[in-house]
Amino acid sequence: MKREERIAYYEELFDESTKAVNDFEKAFETFKVAQNNLKKLDKYLSGKQWMSDFEAAENGKIPKNLKCGVLSEDGIYNLLEKNSELIESVKEFAVKECD
Repeated sequence: MKREERIAYYEELFDESTKAVNDFEKAFETFKVAQNNLKKLDKYLSGKQWMSDFEAAENGKIPKNLKCGVLSEDGIYNLLEKNSELIESVKEFAVKECD
């Protein structure tokens, strides 16, 4: 590989890596902030309020124009599971990269 080709090659790697790291940094900050929301959702799902709201929706006591995806039987649970799996993946990646 000639010098100019080598420099161009590594410059491209540098640019792609810089973008990936910056994008991940922003996404990771958003992810960290979301953890508080996920704790609230977990508490809501495991408490009496969710069941009461779910039953109200099942009995037609919730306005039809009210978005209520949070009342799907698996929605919050699946989101919490996905979050846990992602945290484990990040942990595994961090440990692997530190070796």
